[in-house]
Amino acid sequence: MMALAQASRSDRDALRAETVTLGALLAEGPAWDDLAARARDPHPYYTRHVMAAHWDSGLASADLPVVVVRQNGRLEAVLPMRMSYDICGLGRPVAQPFVSHFVAATTPLVADGPGYAATLTAVVAGLRMASHGRAWRWPLLATESSVGRDLLDAMAADGWAHGEVTRFARPILDRRADHAAFLDGHPNRSRLKDLRRRQRRLGESGTVSLVTTTEGAALADAVEAFLALERAGWKGEAGTAMACTDTAARFARTVFSGRNGPVQIRADILACDGRPLAISLALVTGGTAFLLKTAYDETQRAQAPGLVLEAEIVRVLHETGFAKRLDSATLAGSALESLYRERVTIAEVVAVPDGGRGIISLERRLRLARFENEARTEAKRLLGRR
Repeated sequence: MMALAQASRSDRDALRAETVTLGALLAEGPAWDDLAARARDPHPYYTRHVMAAHWDSGLASADLPVVVVRQNGRLEAVLPMRMSYDICGLGRPVAQPFVSHFVAATTPLVADGPGYAATLTAVVAGLRMASHGRAWRWPLLATESSVGRDLLDAMAADGWAHGEVTRFARPILDRRADHAAFLDGHPNRSRLKDLRRRQRRLGESGTVSLVTTTEGAALADAVEAFLALERAGWKGEAGTAMACTDTAARFARTVFSGRNGPVQIRADILACDGRPLAISLALVTGGTAFLLKTAYDETQRAQAPGLVLEAEIVRVLHETGFAKRLDSATLAGSALESLYRERVTIAEVVAVPDGGRGIISLERRLRLARFENEARTEAKRLLGRR
C-alpha cells in the first residue's frame, strides 16, 4: 500500500500502484480492455491491442515495465515505460513513457469516474517508485487534455517540478452537425476548392471512388496494398517504409487486423478504377479516429491524392458519423493543418521529483534536451538538402 496525499482514507485503503511487466499485463486482457473503455482521455496507443502488436512484432519485450494502478483489484491506470540513458541525465538513467514510431501520444490511460483524482495521485506515486526517484523525460504529452493537465497538477502537488522542452499544435477535427457546417466559415476555403479541382483531375483517367473496410479479408488486402504503396515511394527508397523491415511489417499486419476489444480498425482507400491512389489506416476508440498511417501513389503527386483522401474522410465522417473526432496523429508541420480546423497542444516535458533539487537542476536538464532537439532538427535539415 502507498500513502496517497490527495486521496481519502477509503481510497488509500483501496488504491495500489505497482510496476508489472507487459507480459504479465497482457494475461489480464479483459481487465485492460475494460480500462480502455472507461478511460477519461481514451487513445489506442496504450491499449492491450496496440501493445500486444508491439510485443508480437518484436518492438517491445515481455519484460517491458508497466506502471499500473488498481482499486480493489480493478485496473484504473496503465502506463508502459522504460529507463534509458539520456542527455538530460548526463549519463544517469532517465525514465520515459514507452514510445515507438507508431505511438503518437503518451498520456497514461486513466479511468474516469469518482475516483479519478485519487487515481492520478496514485499514478504519480507509481512514477516515482518505477523510476526510483529519477527524472522523467516525457515526449508527446497532450498537456491541454484532461489527463495531461491533471497529471502535471498532481505531480506539482506531490512536490515535482516540470518544464517544457518544446511543443507543437497537432491538427484535430471535431465533427459538426453536417459537412456544410464544417465548410461554413472554413479559414482555408481556397485550399478546399483546390482539392476538389485535383480530385476532378484524378477522375480524368477513370472512375475515382472511396472504399472503406473494417474487417475480414478486405481489411487484410487493404493493409497489404498500403504496404506496397508506401514502399513504392520515397519511404521505400529511404528504407523507412513499414514493408522495409520485418518487424514494422509484422506490426502493421497485426495492429490493423480487425476489431480487438475497444479498438476498431478502419481502412479508407481512394481508388481510380480499382487501383489505389491513397490509403489511410486508422485506429478508432472512444469516439475518436486516430489516422495513424497514410500512403499515396507518388506518380500522382501533382494531384495530392493523399490530401484528397483526407478531405473525403472528412466528408464521410459527417455523412456517417463513424467518429466524433479525427486525430491526425502527426508531428509538427502536418499538411492537415490546412484542412482540420481545431488543434491540440502536444509537448515534450521534463519532470523531476523533489522540486528539481537533485544533482542536475531542472533548468539544466531542459537546456540539454532543447540542445539535443535543435541538433537533431538541424541534422535532418542537412540530410534533406543532400
